[in-house]
Amino acid sequence: MAPGKTNFSSHEFPMASGASPFSYRTNSAYQRRVVRATKQLMHAVVMEKLQVENGSIFQITDMGCSIGPNTFISVKNIVESVELKFQLINTQKKHIQVLFNDHAYNDFNTLFASLPSDKSYYAHAAIGSFYDRVFPDKSIHIVNCSYGLHFLSRVPKNVENRESLAWNKGKVYYSHSKEDVISEYSKQYEKDMECFLNARAQEVVPGGLVFITVPARPNGTPHSKVIYNMLADILGSCFLHLVKQGDIEEEEVDSFNIPVYITSPIEVEEAIKRNGSFSIEKLEILSKETSPINGLTAKDASVHIRAITEGLIEEKFGTKILDKLFQLHEQKLEDAYLDLISGEAISLFIALKRKTNL
Repeated sequence: MAPGKTNFSSHEFPMASGASPFSYRTNSAYQRRVVRATKQLMHAVVMEKLQVENGSIFQITDMGCSIGPNTFISVKNIVESVELKFQLINTQKKHIQVLFNDHAYNDFNTLFASLPSDKSYYAHAAIGSFYDRVFPDKSIHIVNCSYGLHFLSRVPKNVENRESLAWNKGKVYYSHSKEDVISEYSKQYEKDMECFLNARAQEVVPGGLVFITVPARPNGTPHSKVIYNMLADILGSCFLHLVKQGDIEEEEVDSFNIPVYITSPIEVEEAIKRNGSFSIEKLEILSKETSPINGLTAKDASVHIRAITEGLIEEKFGTKILDKLFQLHEQKLEDAYLDLISGEAISLFIALKRKTNL
């Protein structure tokens, strides 16, 4: 066990690998819009809030980097701002090192094969769950985690327990389930955020920055009215359709749940305040252009969901149902389009600074 490491265990949730028509690399245009929407926000925070220490190495990590290309856009934006900050304060020359973090089953081969040729930083892989310690104490200057923290470390235990009031029978997601199920997902999110913030509090230098971007729901909005959740609920109905057709067993669906939770601004704020190690420098709702269905056809949206969930579904059901499942998903998205565009969805950008008095 590494120094400071906890006995934390998390489920790996890799995106579809390679460059196939269903890979995350091919189907992450929506996340790319979000990354671009945060560029000026990150730049302003780096210019105004970053405290630059003495030393020849400056370390940045992109946590939950997946396989690109979005991680390279995020990193480029941050590195350019940091280099400008160095120039403005006339600091000594520093070597910038970028640590691309994700689980061991992430397709790092695809990631590093596509590193930008004009990069101005040293690139390394850092393997491990961002819900645990990944780096030594006080070694990281900037953390970026874009569209990663809605993936829970695990499905809440009681949701899969047949004896529990929170057993999620007949559903694969939480947002249209009973309150007991929603509560279990919410509690798991709180635990995971505490783990993430505790780990970063130990790894980030005093005065260092943490950037977080997450899909979210407006405060007070029911989970069932959020576009992200509506997309997942429609996928859940496709599983039940396959049960009726005899392609899969009902018991298989009863024991399968998607470990994703869509938070709200107030929940994020409360988690940060409970942790106490960071000050909130910026908490901003991004423009409506970052809506998950803005400019996407039903086919685009379905393939996007497939890129995110394929590995999880394949682990439980194998590959035999994938094509049929997502063909059905596309059809149902077409039918539900008017409901989807009436749903709610926001993206949330949070900039944190590691307190120096702790």
